[in-house]
Amino acid sequence: MQQDWIWGLLGGGLIGLGGALLLLGNGRIMGASGILGGLITRVGDRALQLERLVFLAAVIGVPLFMHRIADIPVETTVTRNIPLLVSAGILVGVGTRVANGCTSGHGVCGISRLSLRGITATVLYIGAGALTVAAMRHIFGALS
Repeated sequence: MQQDWIWGLLGGGLIGLGGALLLLGNGRIMGASGILGGLITRVGDRALQLERLVFLAAVIGVPLFMHRIADIPVETTVTRNIPLLVSAGILVGVGTRVANGCTSGHGVCGISRLSLRGITATVLYIGAGALTVAAMRHIFGALS
């Protein structure tokens, strides 16, 4: 029996816990794009910048640490088309700026707070993502 779902459940629980702790402890939303954007633009005092650095280090470091201790094979079905991946990354970055948030801010934290703006944004970007994948796969043959 395949048990990969357990890691997804554990990871999702940790994301939710992290979002709750940041909101209850500091009164801030755990929006990864906002945290990264604030780190780049250097908005806020030193303590806030340090908090953002720790968050970013944890987002990168914890999966690497878990991969090491749990010896989980990393498999992906993402395309090997580098220009497509770069374009997708740029579009995601632009989308997070236009939507004033990302999946962690709107999807995880917004929906859990019953924020109409978060729910609306989540429905729109999930729908746009589904349409994009369908178009890329079935119309343009770019994803296999």
